[in-house]
Amino acid sequence: MKNIIFIYTVLCIFSLGRIVAQQTPAASQKTPITITGATAHIGNGETIENSIIIFENGKITDIGASGSVATKGEVIDASGKHVYPGFIAPNSTLGLVEIGAVRASNDQNEIGNFNPHIRSIIAYNSESKIVESMRPNGVLIAQITPRGGTISGTSSIVQLDAWNWEDAIIKLDDGIHLNWPSPFKRGRWWLGEEPGFKPNKEYQKNVTKLDDYILDAKASLQNTSFEKNLPHLAMEGIFDGSKTLFVHTTSEKTILDVITFKVKHNIAKIVIVGGDEAYKVSSELKNNNIAVLITRTHSTPDFEDDDYDLPYKNAKLLMDAGVLVALQNSGQMERANARNLPFQAGTVAAHGLDKEKALQLITGNSAKILGIDEFAGTLAVGKDATLFISKGDALDMRTNQLEKAFIQGRDISLESHQTKLWKRYSNKYSK
Repeated sequence: MKNIIFIYTVLCIFSLGRIVAQQTPAASQKTPITITGATAHIGNGETIENSIIIFENGKITDIGASGSVATKGEVIDASGKHVYPGFIAPNSTLGLVEIGAVRASNDQNEIGNFNPHIRSIIAYNSESKIVESMRPNGVLIAQITPRGGTISGTSSIVQLDAWNWEDAIIKLDDGIHLNWPSPFKRGRWWLGEEPGFKPNKEYQKNVTKLDDYILDAKASLQNTSFEKNLPHLAMEGIFDGSKTLFVHTTSEKTILDVITFKVKHNIAKIVIVGGDEAYKVSSELKNNNIAVLITRTHSTPDFEDDDYDLPYKNAKLLMDAGVLVALQNSGQMERANARNLPFQAGTVAAHGLDKEKALQLITGNSAKILGIDEFAGTLAVGKDATLFISKGDALDMRTNQLEKAFIQGRDISLESHQTKLWKRYSNKYSK
């Protein structure tokens, strides 16, 4: 009897595993692939009508007007359709949390306040159901980012079709994430704050703590007579330029303080994450070569005297001023909502920005800010063949219907838990 129960239990577990498992990652590209006839959206503001794109061994080898080169290998006729570079989701906790209410599946933050040495990549779950739901909308690359504390930790950049985190990596430990102190307290009782919105009397003290931490890290790195401090050692990249310091902040005052902080400590590369009021200091950002990952487009204004459509046009205001801008999606339900990133870019386009420039906010600009533009973000010879074919405009939720998607030339699955449910229930109501 015990043996029968054991066998039954094993069969149930095996069956359940088959139900919930992610699709098997695609095999490496074996033969050349040619896409013809599509409108190619390059990701740098340009388009090619009736294009031809050829890729071999995961790399784009030719791109131009149809007929400019001979086809090779498998030919995909995409006439009347559109080809885009894979969309990029910066500042994302994809793969770090599966079910928010289940603590064991939540790996987005660690205990402690200064954790530059905490690496998000080793907690990344490449088999997350949420991760696979990104691909049917064209989101194929993401920056996996930790949360919490003053210095949250170190992010890495992955492609979204992999066996494990080692396979997923396309850029390891790209940047450190710093949550800048707020000059106001918002009455968050869970943090022991008094009720009401009021000035933070500890603001300058908290900024001084940051200054001291940076100075301590520099001193520790320069001292060769002692064993290196691990958190300080992780900070080395922001001084030599091999890592970007991503500073999460929103207000005009704090952004100006971040610029002062950058100059004071000679930090090579800083990116503002959030930047609700960045448009007010756009000239200072441009002069100091600081890019912005803007607050989620589908948001409401922060203050009652803000324009009602400020979140929709914020990116355009910054781009018009010459600031390098891209979209990110942090906030409530951020992991599931990351698949809507292209439609956030579509909202920006609907509020005054040229459609191809809006596309740059989730392709070429994102790649530049994350430091992966040598091989991703645009359709160009020599870059990874990370791209997709859509029946229509990929920034419009009504027409973005993917037919094919490739990551580094691999023909990936577009099936997900959601697409399976859609097919299942569409049959129910078709009878």
